Amino acid sequence: MIALRKFLSDRGFWSRDDGAVLTEALVAVPFITLFAAGVLEFGNLFWERMQIDAGLRDAGRYLARCRPDSGTYDPTCNAVTAKMIAFYGTQSPAANAALRVRGWGPDAADITIVPVDADGTITVQTSHVYQSSPVFSWLGIDQITIRSSHEERYMGW
Repeated sequence: MIALRKFLSDRGFWSRDDGAVLTEALVAVPFITLFAAGVLEFGNLFWERMQIDAGLRDAGRYLARCRPDSGTYDPTCNAVTAKMIAFYGTQSPAANAALRVRGWGPDAADITIVPVDADGTITVQTSHVYQSSPVFSWLGIDQITIRSSHEERYMGW
């Protein structure tokens, strides 16, 4: 052991700065990478929340400004059209139209429409399980559920 210490000190191993930057980079880069990935993941989470809010707002506006389904008026509002507006941004999407949010669509999500209540408002609400990258599972974060609702005053025609 003494011979190894003498060998390293004679060569100037402990007093040289060569490789210090590489060593610091090897320690810092994994943390910086994980931090950057986390920032991007949370940014995507907030973006999806904004897209879901926009879809619910559009569906609520559609339902608030059209005739109730009474059978005497044409056209009438229906929940299917409101959901299409929420999911795609249009009431008649093309065959290959992209959803506003990946995984939040007619087959995967549940939009609840509460009809006109005593206050004269329509409420559109949903919950969506966020489909995250592996970053959250590495950090030990469970599934994140995005819950959102929009309330609109019924105006009719």
